[in-house]
Amino acid sequence: MFYDCTRNEIYVSLLTTQGSDFMTIEEFSVRFNEIKKLGYVQSKRHGATGIGYTLETLLGIEENNDAHPDIDGAELKAHRTNVNGLITLFTFNNKVWKMPPLEAVKEYGSLDKDGRQGLYYTMSLKPNSAGLFLDVQKTEISVRHVSGAIVAVWQLQDLAERFMQKIPSLIFASAFTEERDGIEYFNFYRAQLMKETSPDLLSDQFRAENILVDLRLHDKGTMARNHGTGFRTYEDRLPLLFRSIKDL
Repeated sequence: MFYDCTRNEIYVSLLTTQGSDFMTIEEFSVRFNEIKKLGYVQSKRHGATGIGYTLETLLGIEENNDAHPDIDGAELKAHRTNVNGLITLFTFNNKVWKMPPLEAVKEYGSLDKDGRQGLYYTMSLKPNSAGLFLDVQKTEISVRHVSGAIVAVWQLQDLAERFMQKIPSLIFASAFTEERDGIEYFNFYRAQLMKETSPDLLSDQFRAENILVDLRLHDKGTMARNHGTGFRTYEDRLPLLFRSIKDL
């Protein structure tokens, strides 16, 4: 730890654990509590990714494109408390279409920004302008048409397994933000370890519309080009998707 008198701020020099590929959750907890003591720290990068990059830098985590978590057994997500953006949890399309995708596009699609017929809808429990809606049951969810036609069906057990495969556990770090002379500052004040989900919990969250379902496909002539059905949520609703939450 050292004191920078020119900025009147305290910084912590936090280096990755020697001899280990990952920082443990216990090590993260110790380091994060040191970061909390810093108060507001200047963002180390402009833009939306500044918060995550700043936290990782303070933790001593080097930026990389590796899909594996930097903290042993957990993904790390930094969240601006006053910003509520949407994030994609995962995509899932395996064997879910009850209607051929190209047929669904032609029947219920609309022109996209490139002039192609497409199904680019965020599904709601209420029918949209094309008559499509999300139906939520105890063991499955489905996209249906008001006519009774079933477009696609997802088993909640499959979605829970996909969720846990993608995010086995999550460290959710929250920060207050301030802007000073056009520069963003972060005050990291809380980190929570979130684990486990279940089909029943996901069913409740789909019903509450805390998980959004994005259809993303268009007509490519002889087939439908599917960009992957996205399952998304608002950042501040992430804690609602887990069964276990622990403050670090």
